[in-house]
Amino acid sequence: MAGEWPLVPLENLTEDDSPITYGVVKPGEESSDGILLVRGGDIKHGQIDLSSLRTITKTLSQQYRRTILRGGELVVSLVGEPGEVAIVPPALVGANINRAVGLVRLRQDVNAAFVKYFLRSTVGRRSVFSLSLGSVQQVVNLSDLKRVLVPRPEPMVENAIAHILGTLDEKIGLNRRMNETLEAMARALFKSWFVDFDPVRAKAEGRDPGLPRHLAALFPDSLEDSELGEIPKGWSAAPLFDLATYINGAAYAAFQPNDERRGLPIIKIAELKAGVTAQTKFSDVHMSDKYRIARGDILFSWSGNPDTSIDTFVWTNGPGWLNQHIFRVLPHHHDERAFVLSTLKALRPVFAEIARDKQTTGLGHVTAKDMKRLLVARPDDRVMQAWSAVAGPLHGRALRSDLEALDLAALRDALLPKLISGEVRVKDAGRVVAGAAG
Repeated sequence: MAGEWPLVPLENLTEDDSPITYGVVKPGEESSDGILLVRGGDIKHGQIDLSSLRTITKTLSQQYRRTILRGGELVVSLVGEPGEVAIVPPALVGANINRAVGLVRLRQDVNAAFVKYFLRSTVGRRSVFSLSLGSVQQVVNLSDLKRVLVPRPEPMVENAIAHILGTLDEKIGLNRRMNETLEAMARALFKSWFVDFDPVRAKAEGRDPGLPRHLAALFPDSLEDSELGEIPKGWSAAPLFDLATYINGAAYAAFQPNDERRGLPIIKIAELKAGVTAQTKFSDVHMSDKYRIARGDILFSWSGNPDTSIDTFVWTNGPGWLNQHIFRVLPHHHDERAFVLSTLKALRPVFAEIARDKQTTGLGHVTAKDMKRLLVARPDDRVMQAWSAVAGPLHGRALRSDLEALDLAALRDALLPKLISGEVRVKDAGRVVAGAAG
C-alpha cells in the first residue's frame, strides 16, 4: 500500500561518493564560448532549456570538475524558482553548473524520473517551498534540500509511475516542439514580407514572388524612401506605439496580495515564464477591468533582465490581474492582431538592446517613449488582412497546442500525489494517460 511506503531523506538516495552539492561558478565568470553552463533559470517545466545556456572556459570548468555533468543526474534550482528540477540529458554530458544549481547524483537502484516527478508534485514542491528562505527572492539551502523526504515504493511500482508520467511529458514535449516549428514558420514569413520585402523586390526585378497569385497581387512592385529607409510603395513608416493600445499593469501593492489564493492570480513576469505556480499570490480586491487579463491576450514585459525578461507572450492560463512592468497589448482591429504579435516578437533583439543601454543592477526597460520613436513598416490594409489569414491560423494552432500541454501537465501533476497516496492505482492511471496522450 502507498501509505506504507517508507520516506527517505533525499541525501540517502545518492551515490556514496557523491553527496548533494552545488555549483561554484559565479555570475560574471561566463565566457563567449567553451563549456556549456546550466544556471538556475535554465531549469524550467521539468527540463533544461538548452536555448538559453551560457558558457565558461574549459580551464574554469576543470577547476570545478566535481560538478561536471555526467548525464542522468538531477539538477535543482536553488534560487528564484526554488525546487524546479530536471534530469541532465545526454546532450549536456561534460557541461557544468553555477552556484544557483544543486546537483543530485542518485544511486542506480533509484529511478531518477520518479524522484524528479515527486519533487515537482504538489507534495514535493510544498516540502521544498517550506524550506525556502527570503522575502524578495526565495532560496533553498542545500542542507534543507538534503532532508526532503522522498517516498520509496517497490521498484516495479516506482518504474511504472515514472513511465506513466513520462508518457504525458513526452506528449507535452511534442507539443512544445510543434510550437517551435510554428513559431519558426511565422517568423520566417514575417521577415520575408515585412523586413526584407522579398515579394516587392521580386516583382521589381521581374521575378516570381513565389506566392499564390492572389497574394502576390497585393504587393507593390517598387520601394520608396521613408523615415525608416526604403519601404514598399504605399506603405507607411509607423511608430510601434501606434499599432495598438498598451495598458500597463497596476502596482503590486494595490492588489493587496494574499497567500490563501482568494480571487485571481497576480500575473508578474515570473508567471509569464512559468505560469501560475504555488508561489503566485492572489487578489480578491476590486480593480478596474483594464487590469484583468484573459486567455489569448498579448502581453509585453518591458522591464527586467534584457536577455530573459524583455519579451512578448500570449497568455494561456485563465483570468488574472496584470502587475506593473507588463503591457496588455490591444490591437485596434481583429485583422491587425497577427501583425502586432509578429512585430513585437520580431523586435525582441531590438528591445533587448534598448533595455541594455539603460541597464542598472542587472535590470533594463523599454518605455512608451521608446516605442513611439521605434518605426516599423506598416502595410496597407489588404496586405494586413492577408497576413492575418496566413499567420493567424499558425498563431491559433500554437495557442491550442499550448492549452493542450497545460491540460496534460495538470493531469500529470494531479496524478502523482494520487498515485503516491494509493487513491489511484497504477493500472487505472495508465488507462487514463493512454486516452489523454493518444
